[in-house]
Amino acid sequence: MKVLIDIGHPAHVHFFKETIRRLIEKNHQVIITSRKKEMATDLLDDLGLSHIVLTSQKKGIVGLFFELIERNLKLFKVVRERKPDVMMAIGGIFIAQVGFVTRVPSLVFYDTENAKLQNALTYPFATAVIVPKCYKGWVPKKNELRYSGYHELAYLQRGVFQPSMDIAINNGLAPDQPNFFLRLVSWEANHDIGEAGWNEKFLVALIDWLTLKGRVIISSEAQLPMALKKYEYKGKASLVHHVMAFCKLYIGESATMCSESVVLGVPGIYIAKTSRGYVDEQTERYLMSEKVESFDIDKVKSTIDDMIAVEDQYWQARHEAMLADMVDMPEFIISKAQQFSIPSTSTG
Repeated sequence: MKVLIDIGHPAHVHFFKETIRRLIEKNHQVIITSRKKEMATDLLDDLGLSHIVLTSQKKGIVGLFFELIERNLKLFKVVRERKPDVMMAIGGIFIAQVGFVTRVPSLVFYDTENAKLQNALTYPFATAVIVPKCYKGWVPKKNELRYSGYHELAYLQRGVFQPSMDIAINNGLAPDQPNFFLRLVSWEANHDIGEAGWNEKFLVALIDWLTLKGRVIISSEAQLPMALKKYEYKGKASLVHHVMAFCKLYIGESATMCSESVVLGVPGIYIAKTSRGYVDEQTERYLMSEKVESFDIDKVKSTIDDMIAVEDQYWQARHEAMLADMVDMPEFIISKAQQFSIPSTSTG
């Protein structure tokens, strides 16, 4: 089987890296196409994975529109030359549209309901739209597939990822005090159009208060104010999950990184005006996270105090109950690729 995997974001590298390893181990051929966005290509290079860079991230609706055209044309050329049996991606707008034209099956994995424009331009063209059972957005019934799990399990489930305290300390964790991991986003992705995040006043007030309770580590897509640079995560991007796994609490604007923390057994607080089905499920069903939909510093402080007051054994029990319900994500992804791939003479 010859599989093309399209990478458009650093999170996509994490999602597919174990699947890629297992595919190669099973003697399947893997073609990776990539996009220069933040650390995406750097992560692929760190993993020693060869990839074809198609485009760089462009900003705003007009920029994204022109990137869509450019990337589709370049991906079309790669598909014609390399002849994959199946294509996979997160979000998947490019593989869905190119796959529709070339008749190569496209498997779109997604979990973000509020990317309405992207989804409208993707889902009707995809061979299969594969979403978690907790996904609350629209999916065409003719190509909908659902599963018990989260994207983050593809690279953080047991047997795939083993946190190391030594690696965490070498990358910024303070072992002698509670650590709080903060994540700020740039709000420049297509699903962020019309959204806005924390302002500097809110951020400074939160961090000044948190530093009285322990070590603050900030991971930020946007440039931090000079006064906050000393809290910036300075470790290796590919090793950040080791640090997150030993933190007391996650607090941030990123739903993905909140879910990563929860999957690692660390409770999370998601502070944003929008939500996700997986955050709702982790909050309401598994009681592993909390949502705060207003940038009210007092509300955020009280939520943090409530969560850090809870015994570690409680979070461990909730974590185990959640994991018991989940699929083996890499094997599930591979099984779908095999199910939908077109016959060929490829190895595998």
